[in-house]
Amino acid sequence: MKTSDKPVILKLGGSVITDKGADDGVVREAELLRIAREVSGYGGKMIVVHGAGSFGHTYAKKYGLDRQFDLEGSVVTHESVKKLAAMVVGALNGFGIRAVAVHPMGCTVCKNGRIESMYLENIKLMLEKGFVPVLHGDVVMDSELGTCILSGDQIVPYLAKELGVTRLGLGSAEDGVLNREGKPVPVITPGTFEEFKGCIGASGSTDVTGGMLGKVRELLELSKTSCITSYIFNAGKADNVHRFLHGDPIGTRISPDKGN
Repeated sequence: MKTSDKPVILKLGGSVITDKGADDGVVREAELLRIAREVSGYGGKMIVVHGAGSFGHTYAKKYGLDRQFDLEGSVVTHESVKKLAAMVVGALNGFGIRAVAVHPMGCTVCKNGRIESMYLENIKLMLEKGFVPVLHGDVVMDSELGTCILSGDQIVPYLAKELGVTRLGLGSAEDGVLNREGKPVPVITPGTFEEFKGCIGASGSTDVTGGMLGKVRELLELSKTSCITSYIFNAGKADNVHRFLHGDPIGTRISPDKGN
C-alpha cells in the first residue's frame, strides 16, 4: 500500500496494553511487544495515542479527579501514566520506530473537561523529521476545574482535525462496536447512532472516561465536522493493527452521514 503524506493516528486502548482490572498499574507486556512489532511494519507518518488503563484510571477514581480538584491526586495520576508512556515508547523503540513521548499535561489546557488549546508545533516538527509522537490519557490543567482527566479518546479527534489526518483507528479489546447479538456493527453514522446507542456499553472495569460509548460519541462528533472516517477494532487480535495501518477496513467504521 502507498503511504499517505498525512499522518495516521493509532489509539491503543488501555484495556489492550494493561490489565485494566488491576488495582495498580500492570502492563500486558506480550501484547505491547506484539503491537510494537506490527507497528514497525508501517512506513508512513504516524501518531500513537494510548489509554491510561490501570496506570491512570485507578488513581483518578481513588482521588475523585472526575469530580473535584486534588493536587496530590493529580500528581500521583500523572506520574503513573508517565510510567506507562515510557514503557510504550520503550517497546516501540525496541523495534526501531523512533518514538517520543509527548505528555499532554505539559502542552494542553482544557475548559470544563474539553480541550481548549494544545501546543502542536513540536508534534508537527516531529512528524516532519520522522519521529512518532506518543501521547496518552493524562491529567491536564483546566481553566475552570483546576485539573481534569483528558482521555486519549478526546485527544485523537482533536489531533485529527488540527493536523489534517484522514485515517484513524481506535484499537480496543472488542471486535468493534457490538450489537445485541455480540457481533460488530459494520458502520455507524450520526444518523444511525440512535439505532445502536442502547446496546453500546460502558467499560466493564474502572474507567472514568466513558468506555465504548464515550469513544463512539467522540468519533461521531468528529464525523459531523469533517470528512474523516474512523475505525474501532480489536487490537488484542494478532495482525489487526498491521491490517488497519495498511488500509484494511476493519471493525466498525464511524463515518459521516454522506460518503466516507
